[in-house]
Amino acid sequence: MIAAQRLAEPADAPAVAELMRASVAELFGAYYDARQVASAIAHVAVLDLALIEDGTYYVHEADGEIVACGGWSRRNKLFNGSTAGADERLLDPATEPARIRAMFVRSDWTRRGLGRAILTSCVDAARAEGFTRLALMATLPGVPLYKSFGFTEVEAAELTMPDGVVLGGVAMERSVDQIGDAR
Repeated sequence: MIAAQRLAEPADAPAVAELMRASVAELFGAYYDARQVASAIAHVAVLDLALIEDGTYYVHEADGEIVACGGWSRRNKLFNGSTAGADERLLDPATEPARIRAMFVRSDWTRRGLGRAILTSCVDAARAEGFTRLALMATLPGVPLYKSFGFTEVEAAELTMPDGVVLGGVAMERSVDQIGDAR
């Protein structure tokens, strides 16, 4: 079965939020301990409605269920948990990278190219708006996908959640014009 990709709509928000929580609960345990997974469910797997409202968030749907989601942003917020209010400012495409945000796949749909398809759409959309670079803050489960898509590691990071739990992460970047986006 093929999961069709489309832009997310406001009515998708509950299903997307549930997918995020389930994805973290099922996939993060290979990289983080139980306390970190619980914290990530509470603080990382939180839908930023601005992504849907801005028309920069995609979902893959199969049999009426959302099985993957992710997107990009033209706003100055790198990840959930970033400085409050930072997402209000629009980025300057000439000098700042667009942000890849909130990529999640249902565990039974991993390794089927859905993440790559979303990333390809993000690259195309960001390029169309004049961005030349993309940046993201990866949690450890996402690093292999992003590396395979041409993102390079900028630096390792420690992401302190509001409850004080620390998750390992990796800041990554890539050009919108480089080879490596599954075309």
